[in-house]
Amino acid sequence: MSKNFFKHLKVVTKHRFLVFKFACKVGIPFQGMIHDLSKYSFKEFSISEKNYTGYQSPLLTERRNNGMFSDCFVHHTNKNKHHFEYYIDFFMGDVILKIMPYKYNLEYVIDVLSASMTYNGKNFKSNMPYDYFLSKNKKYLMHPASKEFVLECLKRYKESEFKHLKKKETKKLYEEIKKRYTLTYKVPFYSLNNKYEFIEITKPW
Repeated sequence: MSKNFFKHLKVVTKHRFLVFKFACKVGIPFQGMIHDLSKYSFKEFSISEKNYTGYQSPLLTERRNNGMFSDCFVHHTNKNKHHFEYYIDFFMGDVILKIMPYKYNLEYVIDVLSASMTYNGKNFKSNMPYDYFLSKNKKYLMHPASKEFVLECLKRYKESEFKHLKKKETKKLYEEIKKRYTLTYKVPFYSLNNKYEFIEITKPW
């Protein structure tokens, strides 16, 4: 047990409490109850408490110390369907993206919102989750429909918090967005030139 054991436990528990609270508001309470339970597993907790900072995800510290690779992240995304990485597949050297199911897509929205509130504390403002996701999403290998849904939901929160995030409204929004896209998208990778290239990472960032 490290000196950060209880500090990290407090952060995880606070985050899960907020997720459950907000999940109830948007009509997916069960998703809120089971959210991030794997964070209490030895595999994830032992790595995260070691890399705890209190102001950002411990996975960032783990990546900096581990050549940008996160064992904790791989375990977490394989266990939790509310992460878009769970819906990434690989075929013949290319990346295949699948649209996230509604309840997990909405859970991801709540996850981003709750994480922003957890790490920003008293400085939190309603625009922060939207601004954060907007600044990062272009780098995410996320199905465009799932990405659009997250952006629109966070925009609604920014403008009127949970007023227009009721289950009936978000379900309608999800279905409308889904109709404009195919179930899966391919991101050409090796098929672009049929060439494998390995780059040694010496400095994370």
